[in-house]
Amino acid sequence: MSALPDIRIDDFDVSAGVQALPRSTPFKRVVDIVVGSIALMVALPVMACLVIIIRLDSRGPAFYGQRRIGYLGRPFTLWKLRSMYHQSSQDYHLQAARDWFKEHRSGERYKTERDPRITRVGRYLRRSSLDELPQLFNVLKGEMSLVGPRPLMPYDRPSYQSWHFEREAVRPGITGLWQVSGRDRLSAPQMMALDVRYVRTWSLWHDLQIMARTLTTVISDLRPTTKSMSTLDHPIRVKEA
Repeated sequence: MSALPDIRIDDFDVSAGVQALPRSTPFKRVVDIVVGSIALMVALPVMACLVIIIRLDSRGPAFYGQRRIGYLGRPFTLWKLRSMYHQSSQDYHLQAARDWFKEHRSGERYKTERDPRITRVGRYLRRSSLDELPQLFNVLKGEMSLVGPRPLMPYDRPSYQSWHFEREAVRPGITGLWQVSGRDRLSAPQMMALDVRYVRTWSLWHDLQIMARTLTTVISDLRPTTKSMSTLDHPIRVKEA
């Protein structure tokens, strides 16, 4: 069995041209349905409790639908538990997205928990990733996978380089290499390189390893310390195609 690919990406030529999937992935969908169904049954009582807490904390619906770009560039509605105040402006997020692609940090991270749009409950939901639980419905609908590149916003695509689009050759995931490699401590170019590496080196064994590592990563992020265990400190070197 092969090990999970090394997180270092300095020596990874991400611009070698858009490639097809390294292998057929039909069993990946079977795993998504079986594991996703079991996970949803476990998560439903948790989501029910969180819905009540969210509604008590601030006005507005508990669920939030957001347009994202999915498999082969197709838009879909991604579902989350609401972590922001209802009808918050998107201006803050648009600027944060631009800074993310330009590799402008906000402290140790590229996303800040000091965002004034985030509710009290929302801060915990985001740190624990519990706001992502409704995406199990997206997985069962076939719009997402349990593991894959994180689906981005339509307004992120103008910032893509040509090789970034290869990340859309698989279904986007609830978790992935980005989530277990530093999450919001990584810049957008670093995440893109990890996503392309995931597409080119996909295997079911790697997916299982990423799912297992996701739990330990979330627990680590809930600790008081903010030091990342796997933050990428080296700049990406991308060769021109």
